Amino acid sequence: MAHFLPTSSAVRVRRTVLGTLLLSVTGVTLVACSSSTPSLYSLQPSAARAGGATGYGLTSTTVPTLVEVRKPTIPETLDRDRIVLDDSGYKLDVATTDAWSAPLSAQIPHVVVADLRQRLPGTTFFVQDDATASDPQAFVELVVTRFSREGAGGPAVLDMQVVVHRADSDTARIAQSLHLTAPAAAGTEALVGALSTLLGQASDQIAAALRSLPPEPSSSTP
Repeated sequence: MAHFLPTSSAVRVRRTVLGTLLLSVTGVTLVACSSSTPSLYSLQPSAARAGGATGYGLTSTTVPTLVEVRKPTIPETLDRDRIVLDDSGYKLDVATTDAWSAPLSAQIPHVVVADLRQRLPGTTFFVQDDATASDPQAFVELVVTRFSREGAGGPAVLDMQVVVHRADSDTARIAQSLHLTAPAAAGTEALVGALSTLLGQASDQIAAALRSLPPEPSSSTP
């Protein structure tokens, strides 16, 4: 049987085709890797408004001096890596590349603690499970049900249930249902900034609730 060696032109064609295929595969791989790298965003504390309704900076004998902010209850639809852009309808709109730098269940209570420290500088705040040498005198409990945008191009929305109470379970509890909105320009960064502002507004009301707590029962009271 006769054997035919490939001509030099055929070899060149083969090499060209193989090189093109390799470049194509490499290009697809590079695009896939670059598109899968998320942009990470973090919530930030909001500065307290001087002279606000909650009386920032004023002292009060009824305000507890050590308060624990418990980790919030957040539905799985919100507490995910990718940022939820809109959940106003039947469809959940989630960012394709923009993600949280840490879970919302960790970010939200730490931002609220930072906000409350500005609003009640005479009180020490810490997040549940953080190391502390003393027992808290009061607790702040949070349930977040909405933390996204209201439709495409709409404002940022925060729906949250807040319960503030002293460590003594027999004392009165202050419960609030908050529905807060703030303008949010287009883009994920603007949305995260607006959501941070809403946490600051929620902290305004939490600070007011802490000021409204009844005095701690005296140890001499029967």
